[in-house]
Amino acid sequence: MRIETEAIVVALRPHGEHGAIVRLMTPENGLQHCYVRGARGTRLRPVLVPGNLVQASIAARTDTQLGQGVIELVHSRGPLLGEPLPAAAIDWCSALTATVLPEGQSYPRLFAALEGLLGAIEAAPSAHGWGSSLVRFELLLLAELGFGLDLSSCAASGTTEDLVAVSPRSGRAVSASEAAPYHGRLLRLPAFLREGRQARDWGEILDGLALSGHFIERDVLVDRSRTIMESRTRLIDRLHRAAGIA
Repeated sequence: MRIETEAIVVALRPHGEHGAIVRLMTPENGLQHCYVRGARGTRLRPVLVPGNLVQASIAARTDTQLGQGVIELVHSRGPLLGEPLPAAAIDWCSALTATVLPEGQSYPRLFAALEGLLGAIEAAPSAHGWGSSLVRFELLLLAELGFGLDLSSCAASGTTEDLVAVSPRSGRAVSASEAAPYHGRLLRLPAFLREGRQARDWGEILDGLALSGHFIERDVLVDRSRTIMESRTRLIDRLHRAAGIA
């Protein structure tokens, strides 16, 4: 087995005295892990940072054997790790990707969305510029794993107009008239998701993250994987502070 591919570093676990097992998100081969010699040395340590775009060569004698990886840097996002909010966002989306995706299954749309999100985090002057991308990445991940939400029409009436909420049980949209009797029991559906645009304010971003976060925690993160929600909690806390919400 040999793979030559561009990849995004999403996790690293020390292995042996100097090496590490590195998890990579690839466009055609999905999530891959490999052993990288000298991963914790001075040359490779800044390369194998979650969020970095790299060129990877992975070779193994059989499909079941742990591959040996040779990694070269393509684009570093290391400088962002000195900024608390971008660092928290990269930590969360990398950990989520590394934790919940099955090994070796192709997710080209998810790879493109992750690279787009990381690029937005890097380019935008504030989190307001990439918050919408984070929500859409999380919703796409849910859909790719078979837990997609149905935001196209009202679960009760079938109407496609005035959709304002989502049922926390079914994941289906609810219109304003049908949602009225259940005030406080439904999740808000931010307008930017219905209208295919960027979020206009912090309220829309935070409502979107509350929506996707509910279903990620309920449907995707189980048993030990729930511990990565601590990364998301730190991110949401920092977004609230950036938005001026106590």
